[in-house]
Amino acid sequence: MTDALLQQALWRDAEPMSAAQAPFVAETPAAPPRRNWIAVASAQHARRGCAAPGAGYMQVCHGKAAPLKRIQPGDRVAYYSPTVTMGGKDRLQAFVSIGIVLAGDPYAFDMGGGFVPFRKDVAYVPAREAAIAPLLDDFEFVDDRTHWGGKFRFGLFAVSDHDMRLIAQAMGADATLLHWT
Repeated sequence: MTDALLQQALWRDAEPMSAAQAPFVAETPAAPPRRNWIAVASAQHARRGCAAPGAGYMQVCHGKAAPLKRIQPGDRVAYYSPTVTMGGKDRLQAFVSIGIVLAGDPYAFDMGGGFVPFRKDVAYVPAREAAIAPLLDDFEFVDDRTHWGGKFRFGLFAVSDHDMRLIAQAMGADATLLHWT
């Protein structure tokens, strides 16, 4: 995959969202702290979840509800895609979308053919796809550079603010839209 293909914006025709248009999720003293998540899916599937501005969603672990229950409104999520297509050998190894999880419980969605996965709604922010390789030495979650991909096998895992900021910066995502000041 060339850098030119990785640098394309998610929504080519969309106007950039202003901070005033960003999804608002209030943080109160009683609210749990905002968490950061990396979800794993093929680029084809991850791009489908953010294809329509204002109608974003996430699915993880082949549509299971339980992992989505750990994710709270206001949490940040970035999708990492090891490949372009599910089960394919078309290696991508890039972050393809980033956004804020919206309020609401996981819900079932009939995709047809008997497949009814669970989803959560996400307000994705405009960003470009970014290769993971240049970030590996700076991630806190990477314990061993030679085995950096191990955590991705879980399909969903939490990362630090530091790591999510690195991803957001590499993707050119506006920090204010991700509720960083």
